[in-house]
Amino acid sequence: MTKLTQKNAKFDWNEECEQAFCTLKEKLTTAPVLALPETEKDLVVYTDASKIGLGGVLMQKGRVIAYASRQLKVHERNYPTHDLELAAIVFALKIWRHHLYGVRFELFTDHKSLKYLFTQKELNLRQRRWLEFLKDYDFALEYHPGKANVVADALSRRGSDAEVVVCRMTHEYALLEAAEMMSSADVPTTTRTQMCGQMRLQTVSLQTVLEGQQGDESYQRLR
Repeated sequence: MTKLTQKNAKFDWNEECEQAFCTLKEKLTTAPVLALPETEKDLVVYTDASKIGLGGVLMQKGRVIAYASRQLKVHERNYPTHDLELAAIVFALKIWRHHLYGVRFELFTDHKSLKYLFTQKELNLRQRRWLEFLKDYDFALEYHPGKANVVADALSRRGSDAEVVVCRMTHEYALLEAAEMMSSADVPTTTRTQMCGQMRLQTVSLQTVLEGQQGDESYQRLR
């Protein structure tokens, strides 16, 4: 849908656009499952970048506070991987400046060489400009393996992964497995979109809990 608004782009409203529009309407009319920050301490930021976009997640004590993502601009598509990953960090800090400015926090990236950014001697003009911006924040930059950086990775690749957002930190393993399946190249894009649209949050009733306890041998032994 974003591409349709670009200059000289042919307006071709296909099935994929219709599904994206319906998903957008659903997101705008339903309450997000996000936590409110208790204090400005123990904040953690996860960032990731791909050839499609930038993504980031702000968390506190294992709970998601906010998500953020955007597509790459035309000139950013020529950035090397190092600069793309650094751009994701700058993007996240600008978005959540009101949460992060003036407090100590941790920032995780899946690009290992960024750990040595502040001690790197040779920097290009773009990196020097961003480094001056980063010095305004008090954070520890840590390496996080790409396989574990599921949330930010999914956000940065939303163009091909149907905006699947999952969180390993909250131990939702069922969602994690579904997201990995949808990220597979063997699964068509339309199938991934349908799977994402079918994902819903359901509350567990007291009756369901009682029925589950009756068939749970370990619970019966403890009782």
